[in-house]
Amino acid sequence: MSVESTTDVEIQSSPPADGITLSDFAAAKVKSLLEQEGRDDLALRIAVQPGGCSGLRYQLFFDERTLDGDEIREFNGVNVVVDRMSLPYLHGASIDFVDTIEKQGFTIDNPMATGSCACGDSFH
Repeated sequence: MSVESTTDVEIQSSPPADGITLSDFAAAKVKSLLEQEGRDDLALRIAVQPGGCSGLRYQLFFDERTLDGDEIREFNGVNVVVDRMSLPYLHGASIDFVDTIEKQGFTIDNPMATGSCACGDSFH
């Protein structure tokens, strides 16, 4: 995996009012997944990419890279990274983890999204 660019980034432990938040339950799930992978050097990267029927799609994945312009927040020992291009689309977003009979996975409540597709896979 190539690193485009790296920079020293200060990790902030409390998000600003307009930043991204990660629930305690979601942070615990991320920690559990990282323990299963046997890695403690990865962060949860959240990105917004073109795609889906509404125009934009979320991507959540573990990443070891730090790119120039990344914003990094720490939630209960979990680092959450957002690139500078995705950040404007995610201000005020809350990430949670749901584990019910109907659904299991990460959910994103995003006040910046003005609408989404019927399947809930993308937003605009």
